[in-house]
Amino acid sequence: MSFVIRLQWFFKQRWGRYAIAILFMAGVSLLSTIPPKMIGSTIDHIKNGNLTSEDLTQTVFILVGLSLLLYVMTYIWLTTLFGNSALIERLLRGKLLAHLTKMTPGFFQRNSTGQLMALATNDVLAIGQTAGYGVMTIVNTLVGASVVITMMVTFIDYKLMLAALIPLPFLAVVINILGKKIRTRFIAAQAAFGKMNDHALESISGIRVIRSYVQEDHDLNAFDTVTSEVMNKNKKVSILNALFQPMITLIVGISFSIGIGYGSYLVIQGDISLGQLISFNIYLGMLIWPMISFGEFINVLQRGSASVDRLDTSLSQKADLEDVDAPVELGDCVSSIEMKQLTFTYPTANQPSLIDVSFRLERGQTLGIVGRTGSGKSTLLKQLLRQYAVDPDTLFIADVPIEQVRIEQMKSYIGYVPQEHMLLSKSIRDNIALGKPDATPEEIAKAIEMASFTQDIAQMPEGLETIVGENGVMLSGGQKQRVAIARALLIDAEMLLLDDALSAVDARTESRILHQIRMERAGRTTLITTHRLSAVSHANWILVLDEGRIIEEGTHEELMMLGGWYKEQWERQQMEASLEE
Repeated sequence: MSFVIRLQWFFKQRWGRYAIAILFMAGVSLLSTIPPKMIGSTIDHIKNGNLTSEDLTQTVFILVGLSLLLYVMTYIWLTTLFGNSALIERLLRGKLLAHLTKMTPGFFQRNSTGQLMALATNDVLAIGQTAGYGVMTIVNTLVGASVVITMMVTFIDYKLMLAALIPLPFLAVVINILGKKIRTRFIAAQAAFGKMNDHALESISGIRVIRSYVQEDHDLNAFDTVTSEVMNKNKKVSILNALFQPMITLIVGISFSIGIGYGSYLVIQGDISLGQLISFNIYLGMLIWPMISFGEFINVLQRGSASVDRLDTSLSQKADLEDVDAPVELGDCVSSIEMKQLTFTYPTANQPSLIDVSFRLERGQTLGIVGRTGSGKSTLLKQLLRQYAVDPDTLFIADVPIEQVRIEQMKSYIGYVPQEHMLLSKSIRDNIALGKPDATPEEIAKAIEMASFTQDIAQMPEGLETIVGENGVMLSGGQKQRVAIARALLIDAEMLLLDDALSAVDARTESRILHQIRMERAGRTTLITTHRLSAVSHANWILVLDEGRIIEEGTHEELMMLGGWYKEQWERQQMEASLEE
């Protein structure tokens, strides 16, 4: 019932299809009881010597006709029922992906990629099997057994039926015990499968690092340990699964023994005829599949129930950030960005990453953010992305607290180039047009020119249609950065956030890109974090961070006159640049 309740939205939506499938399944079960009765009657006619050729011909034609009718009806309920199974798998995978796209970074810190992949593959498949094969087995058990038992009582003998079904309660007890154990072991097996996915993903994505450190054998041994755990967990599930069939066979064998032994006694006593005994044993044979179906149903149900629990646990998790009930609607332009003594601590951290950060940036200005590694530069930009909650009234967009601005509207204002350049295994054109799929060739060409990537593309045989490989493996570090910059420039956002986005390009290329950005984005806001101070020397205001605090701020000229960390780094970098030349 728990499984049905959690998926009631689907069963309500598809109840008509399920009703058709169950109706045809019941019809098949009912019609399947006719041949044994006809065979028993024919045997009695043979024994009594009154079987005519016309009766035999009629019986044969009826049996052939029933076979054809059963074939058509079985085809209908199979395609209808398992069509529902395939549909729920598609809907659940879509629902899971839609949920993942709304989650904030905290969710992905709590849930590994391998576990999420296991949800989308094995768990969804187990739920689909329960919604299809599980329904088939329970209907076969209830309808098939009911029809057959009714025929036994009506046309044979109720005493023989009761005697033959004595072993069935033992079967129910055993199945209940095995079913509970299967559920526990299946959950453990799925968790192990998720860990294996994690290891495989890490090994594939980091294969070059593994090879460079000559750790192939160590990684293979570690992966062998993980896969052995998966194998052992699944073996434990298989052992319990293997107990079902022998147990059912044993129970059926005992039932047959009772049926033949006690049935023969009734024939000798004249309570039933020989034909009735043969019909009874055929009916008893027809009970084998409902018994097997019940065991399969418990097996599949426990797997599906465990998987729907895992899926529900993931889908029930809420995003760390949600829109307020009455958000403030801003216009197309953002007049200012302001932080007022903003302090921020990551959810899993003990120390704050930003402490009392304050600044105000007007529309059209550029803010430079510099500092040592780990000083909080990227964290500052992420506050604008609404990835984490901030204290109320510490961050303002157009003089409106950011928590009162719709998350989607805030995202629409931003073109973001992160440090980690995520590229899809598609063409360069598709990667650049990711944020604006309907971009014209002229718009794409302009963004490429602004990112100083035109010459690189011209040297590629396929040009814009060049496939970059998984995560841009076919491109150099500088080329990846420029594809990511072109992607952000194409959407022509109100705010451009460059998070150390020029670290892999040379000084001349950096200068050209920044010049293009200043020219084309005049009147719009830009925030740049960098280790290379030449990238922010033109900025209207520069912040120097250290351990999350602003230790220096001002224009380039003011910071040079201040004579602090900024001046020291500037002079050192200029000296290094002159020596390289």
